[in-house]
Amino acid sequence: MNLNAALTVISEFQVMDNNSSFKAYSRRYALNAVIFQTLWICMNYPTEENNYLAEHVIDIRNSYRQLLLEDLLPNMQSDEQFARQLFHAPIAVVSHDTASDPVFNYANLKALELFELNWEDFTALPSRLSAEPVNQAERERLLAEVTENDHINHYEGVRISSTGKRFLIRNAVVWNLLDSNQRYKGQAACFAHWVFF
Repeated sequence: MNLNAALTVISEFQVMDNNSSFKAYSRRYALNAVIFQTLWICMNYPTEENNYLAEHVIDIRNSYRQLLLEDLLPNMQSDEQFARQLFHAPIAVVSHDTASDPVFNYANLKALELFELNWEDFTALPSRLSAEPVNQAERERLLAEVTENDHINHYEGVRISSTGKRFLIRNAVVWNLLDSNQRYKGQAACFAHWVFF
């Protein structure tokens, strides 16, 4: 469900009267309201007002540190400083959710620039579409390996921007994303080396 669909459900709910289907509809509304809140939180562009999505970014940092035994960015004083630095970092960092067809839920400025997408479009993009169809089987193999082994180093693969520009990413790190309770919440990736064709 996308943001527009969630808003449609909410507007439909507002015009309903108290008829016999109200209870069933209100259960549907409650479920969609939860989805809407989740979408709204995920779709907020990182800014000072939302601490650059520090809660999610800290899961990215802590998962990386736990699985790779090193820091993603060195010398960060606070969670908010880290989230701000990561958003503006010269490396590309992305993450996707746990859906059966995972959708990106985070990208820093460098990733948005490389994929030539704004925040709203990137966070609505199934992550499989970041690779050309011919490269999607390799990408699926990679993600399965990460799921099994928690992370991989030195990944190389071709990605494609929204305007069709192809680029090779090199030495990418892909890792499982865990929350503070060690629950799986998707996967994240970072890379500092890329070459456009």
